[in-house]
Amino acid sequence: MQYDLQALHGCNEGPRKLAHYDAEALSENNAEVVEKIMSLNAKLSAFWASAHGWAPDDAANLLSKSRLDWQVSLSKTLHLWIDRDPMTDGELILAWANLGALLEGTLKLFFSIFYLDFQTDIDALKKANAYDHKKKTHKEPDGLTLEVLRRYVIQKNLFEEAHQEMFQRVQSRRNAFHAYKDRELGTVIEFRDSVRGYMKFLTHVDLRVPYPNYP
Repeated sequence: MQYDLQALHGCNEGPRKLAHYDAEALSENNAEVVEKIMSLNAKLSAFWASAHGWAPDDAANLLSKSRLDWQVSLSKTLHLWIDRDPMTDGELILAWANLGALLEGTLKLFFSIFYLDFQTDIDALKKANAYDHKKKTHKEPDGLTLEVLRRYVIQKNLFEEAHQEMFQRVQSRRNAFHAYKDRELGTVIEFRDSVRGYMKFLTHVDLRVPYPNYP
């Protein structure tokens, strides 16, 4: 089975609906946002960690060596930050690093699932710095940085503008983890808004990836 990445260009509506969940109607409780992130990453991890039999072999092999369980663990650690106010600079740096790692992992998962399509647009790969010019082939999605993944999304126009803006904000703030040069850290409110944005993006991904024979 080959999954169609091209069909997702700029789409805002998914082929499936969650029966009990509306991303826009989520409770204002910050802890519930984190719990939803944990639940979605646990579902994605449990299903895609063993994809042989329904995903193409190259995609299944890529997914099987990925540490999707770490996505679940990193989701839980968001509880350390989501209700902490005020935060020290060090705490805010670590909070952004936590969220940035989750976002990077979700994008890598998405492109691993759609691996066959990911390889095809050489021009987009080159513009995103996701192409190995010496080997004359694409770079593997599981080895790409968040910045390269973000550039590829832009080149392919894969997600709506609100998600792309969240990617850039998290990527920029997460870079403060390389602490020495002065960088903008943002605010606690901005971090919380970005966690909500990630939850909505994660829901978007869950709605769009295929779940063959899923109950």
